[in-house]
Amino acid sequence: MKTTMPFDAARPTRTRQRRRKCRRRQLASSRTRYACGLSALTTDEPDANAFARAIAAEAAAIDAGFALLFFSQSLVDAAALSQALTEHAPALAYAGCSTAGEITPQGLEDGHILALLLPSASFATASIMVDNLSSSGMDRITGEVAALRRSLRGRVGHGRAKDTFALCFIDGLSYAEEAVTSAIHWGLDDIPLIGGSAGDDLKFETTTLISNGKVASDSAIIMLIATEIPFHVFKTDNFIPTDEKLVVTASDPDHRIVREFNAVNAAEEYAASVGILPHTLTPLSFASHPVVVKVGGEYYCRSIQRMHADGSLSFFCAIDDGVVLSIAQPKNMVEATRAALSDVRERLGGIDMILGFDCVLRRLDARNRQVFRDISELYRVNNVIGFGTYGEQYRSMHLNQTFTGIAFGDRLAAE
Repeated sequence: MKTTMPFDAARPTRTRQRRRKCRRRQLASSRTRYACGLSALTTDEPDANAFARAIAAEAAAIDAGFALLFFSQSLVDAAALSQALTEHAPALAYAGCSTAGEITPQGLEDGHILALLLPSASFATASIMVDNLSSSGMDRITGEVAALRRSLRGRVGHGRAKDTFALCFIDGLSYAEEAVTSAIHWGLDDIPLIGGSAGDDLKFETTTLISNGKVASDSAIIMLIATEIPFHVFKTDNFIPTDEKLVVTASDPDHRIVREFNAVNAAEEYAASVGILPHTLTPLSFASHPVVVKVGGEYYCRSIQRMHADGSLSFFCAIDDGVVLSIAQPKNMVEATRAALSDVRERLGGIDMILGFDCVLRRLDARNRQVFRDISELYRVNNVIGFGTYGEQYRSMHLNQTFTGIAFGDRLAAE
């Protein structure tokens, strides 16, 4: 169950009348409260101070101790948002990142800010930002995770610490997601991990993370969250491998660039394998014709980010000489996602809401296959909120073209 209302519902009638008379479209500013106690605020207004004040008011109303923030850099500057939160909600801890689209209570959106507030009565959180990923040793990250575990256990006790999950946000242009995800997972023991790589509205220039007054790129935020609310961590994708193989024969692993497949120019060989002309390759082409790699008996997507002038291809995931990729055949995205959500619903005995991390390539593919509205509506009716990513984290793996999420059940139903 959820309740939704606009921020200005309590404003004087004359103010609302003036806004209704305005010829511009209605602003998507709203508050949504869920039965599990979580509360989501969204806006497409570029006023960071106004949004921070709304967050402060809602945090006071539900006694929230922590907030997750997802924001479009095309709408708001990360430093301005961080400063506004420090000024208007100084007692509220928070962590967040820039996006490649948002998932609001109204469905798939672009150009929004989204805040998810966690009430202190049901959620205890410990978080840390790890700076300078490009020069950080992975042992350092594993040590930070171990320290977070001790900190959270000291606050909530051993019993409640069992009901803990981990979130991470990572700079989606850092080339470090695989190593960072592995290092985090190594320090978690059996705590499930999910997360998303920060985006920048498909500009591929700079992504930004914010945490308790800090604003940084080339960084990661790690959060441990203990809760009494029943939850389930899951992932879903919509592709199956074919027999068409591409072997990486020349690459730049440090920058995730493939120069040759099967000893042929990468773009030319990829285009020939999927049946299109090299000069017509676009992000939509890569989203519609993903490649996958087999790891431990399972296939994982290794999505292509873009083509360069010389025909080399940049990837969203780690790549190296000798890696064998298979061209994948997409399945029906709507039906695959619906089936995954149905399975989660059965496991939890009902879904109250879902925090989701959805690859931007799924969004592009949904538009290309004309199912964008169907996916958006599926997210809306299942109370999914989150953001579009440049990659997804799931347990020990960094993934592409995948939806990873944590579903929260109804506390009363669980009892």
